[in-house]
Formats: sequence, structure tokens, C-alpha cells
Amino acid sequence: MSGFGVPSSESTERAEPARVLRTDVRAARRRLAGRVRKTPVFHTSVDGPDGPVAVSLKMEFLQHGGTFTVRGALNALLSADSGADRVVVASAGNAGIAVALAAAQLGMECTIVVPESAPHTKVAAMWAHGAEVLWHGTTYAEAQRRARNLATERGAEHLHAYDMPAVVAGAGVIGLELEEQVRGRPPVLAAVGGGGLIAGLGAALGKRREIVGIESEHIPVLSAALAAGAPVDIAGPAHATELLCTTRVGDIAFDIAQRHRMSTVAVADDAVAAAREYLWREFRVVVELEGAAALAAVQSGVYTPEPGVRPIVVLCGANTELPVL
Repeated sequence: MSGFGVPSSESTERAEPARVLRTDVRAARRRLAGRVRKTPVFHTSVDGPDGPVAVSLKMEFLQHGGTFTVRGALNALLSADSGADRVVVASAGNAGIAVALAAAQLGMECTIVVPESAPHTKVAAMWAHGAEVLWHGTTYAEAQRRARNLATERGAEHLHAYDMPAVVAGAGVIGLELEEQVRGRPPVLAAVGGGGLIAGLGAALGKRREIVGIESEHIPVLSAALAAGAPVDIAGPAHATELLCTTRVGDIAFDIAQRHRMSTVAVADDAVAAAREYLWREFRVVVELEGAAALAAVQSGVYTPEPGVRPIVVLCGANTELPVL
């Protein structure tokens, strides 16, 4: 496992993150009405280490652009008051696709700054939605600094891929849908990534349901932050992987996870790959590795639901190379 970093001077002196409330999520749902899909929930059972495990699969990979992040991108652009007709964002993958799609829908020009490690499949999807793609740096942090400066130079709206109140509120609409789609208050398992998804779920659901953040063993950004008391930089693997979304959790996600006492579970890469193969073999469902991470926690046994409990597993993205096997 990679070593945990320490909070940088930027993190120790950072301002308190903006609170994202359930009212913000409800406003996002109204704003997004007719623009995003209310993705279905599939109640089924999957193979676990000791036999079948009942789960409810939130099929968010069916969202426009194949990713939950389009909800946050659209909400951020629709709620912006800058009047800008172009947007700039840094992204290594799905957030860039989402912003490109949202900008195209709203008639805005879009520039995405990607690190050199960005997967070609995701860059191609950004191009397909009409975005300008610029490569800069080897890390997301470097691309983010360039995107911020570029937005200032061009007088463009600058979006953060995951650490932005409107982006988090948009993702939280998933939580409101789950309240309508699933009876009771079962736990919700979702991939951490940069934290936008779990932060949105936390803002929407509060402490009414347990939310479990699923991380890769190589980049436990949320558990490292919770242990350190602040977001910290994690040393990722030497080679780029589809699971390597960010090496630092967002401030908003950390704040929500800390206040709600969210738990985290780390899954091995081979377990995630096996879960993705299982989804294709058993259900003919294609997801990316991060999209299968939550299911991998159940199938590998690192997360075991209480007897009689059917956890909700969020399958959050489908942007991957084909074939997957």
C-alpha cells in the first residue's frame, strides 16, 4: 500500500469548505429535470465468498455520457452566474466527458486540460462531444493549475471535477432517487475517486443511511484523510491505471465524510477486475474498473452486509476500452 502523505501548507491553511445541504441537492434535482436520466435500480443477487449475496444495483452507468459526473457538470453550468460562454476543466477522464457533454447541451465552448496519463478512450469521448483537449503535466494537480490559469486568461467559467459545491449537489441527486427507488434504509456502497459521488450521497442522505466509500488499495485517499484529520496527498502507483482517478480527496468530501463518520473499505485491483468480468458474464453489463469497485467489495468479502440487509451498490461509470475481457 502506498504511504500516506501529510497535509500540505495549502490544506492546513485552507478555508472551511462550503457546506452542501440537502436543500442544495433538491435544488439541483429541479434544475436537472429533463436533462439527466433517472437511472434504474436492479434488485438481484451476486456471487459472494460464501454464496449468493442480495444486492440492489444502481445502474448509473446508463447515465448520459456513461458517468454520474454529468449530473454535477450540468448543475454547475446551469447555476453559474458568470455569464461566460465557455468553460475550462481539468480531468483525467469522466469529469471531462461530462463537462464536454454538458457544454455541448448548453451551447458553450469547452476546453479540457488532461494529464499525459489520461486514457485514450476517455479523451476520444471528450473530442466526440466537441471539446478542445489540451495535455499538460503528468498529474491531475498540474493539469488543474493550468486549467485555472487558462480560465482566467480566457474569461471562461472554471469547473472543478469533484471539489465544487454545485458539482457535489448534482451528484447528490442520485441519493434522492434511491430514496424513491429502494425501501428501507440499506447501506449505500460507492467508489470514492475524488470524492464527488460519496459527498453528494452524504449531502442528500445525511445520516439516514450508511454510506461506505470503496477505495483502491493503492490510493486510499479518503481513509488516509480521515486518519490524518485533513486531505493528504497519496503516492500513487508508478504506472497509470484506470482506477487512478486522483491522489487526494476533495475538501468537501472529506468534510462530509468526517461529519457523517463514513466508513471506508479498500479493494484489491484483481478483485475489481473480477467484479467487472462478472458483470459482463452474468448480466452483459459493461462498466469501467471504478464502476465495478463497489461490487468488488461485496464479492471479495471485504464488505459483508448484516443478515437480511440488501446493500445498494452504485455502478457509476461505463467509459472503458472494448472488449473488456
